[in-house]
Amino acid sequence: MVKVVGIRFKKAGKIYYFDPLDIEIQAGDFSIVETARGVEYGEVVVGPKDVPEEEIVPPIKPVIRKAAEEDHERARENRIKEEEAMLICQEKIEKHNMEMKLIDVEYTFDNNKVIFYFTAEGRVDFRELVKDLASVFKTRIELRQIGVRDEAKMLGGIGSCGVTLCCSTWLGDFEPVSIKMAKEQSLSLNPNKISGICGRLLCCLKYEQEAYESAKAILPPEGEKVETPEGMAVVVRVNLLKETVKVKLLGVDEPTFLEFSEAEINWPGKKKNHGCCAANKEQEGGCCCATSQGNDKNCPSHS
Repeated sequence: MVKVVGIRFKKAGKIYYFDPLDIEIQAGDFSIVETARGVEYGEVVVGPKDVPEEEIVPPIKPVIRKAAEEDHERARENRIKEEEAMLICQEKIEKHNMEMKLIDVEYTFDNNKVIFYFTAEGRVDFRELVKDLASVFKTRIELRQIGVRDEAKMLGGIGSCGVTLCCSTWLGDFEPVSIKMAKEQSLSLNPNKISGICGRLLCCLKYEQEAYESAKAILPPEGEKVETPEGMAVVVRVNLLKETVKVKLLGVDEPTFLEFSEAEINWPGKKKNHGCCAANKEQEGGCCCATSQGNDKNCPSHS
């Protein structure tokens, strides 16, 4: 096990682990640390804790010191300088008539580098722009092209749900999202309904995917023949949210459609120890129902 602290350099940014050494530091404190970009100022969001070595990407950098008042002041000065650099860079972009959109500017804490983040439709030759900026700021200049998801994260905004964007408030890393998730969740495949303001698939599709996959695993697929309290039937629709199936009874004169829960039906491929176990998960040693609390009659394995 390795003792670490988690530090974030931007709001809703990725959390990086550092070695706290013997420094007394807690969540909510600010610290000065050594990074691949140089000396940086960040907020401790994860207090000292022990983590397995396999979760660490060596070599782990040390915390230099807990931030002092002069460090806070320097960080505030950098924020002001970033606003000024934003205006200057925008003027230079217009001067060179470049097809790029400036998104954000960031000074490293030690002022050894200024990073300009931008978006563009394709590749951009910004060599002349870099020369102009270097002559103004007298330091190292980096222009970094970012994607539309990163743009939304930096700029923020309100999602279709009416809440501030997850990526700009708490989502540290972007999770892979696929159209398959929208299909499995029975959502409309209209791009306007399943896309965020960045134009990419909604990140929240990922949040509920595990619940849909769990429900799908315990329910029969459409077209499966099942045994119901009313006789044999074929599944015509699966409702993953309610964990029920709509079936059409077989061997009846008139078409009859009924709805049943997973516990009320049986079929050849039905997995054992579901029902109550599906909600509570199987515990070590067997079905969750087979505990000191007694057997649950609603559980298929005990019925």
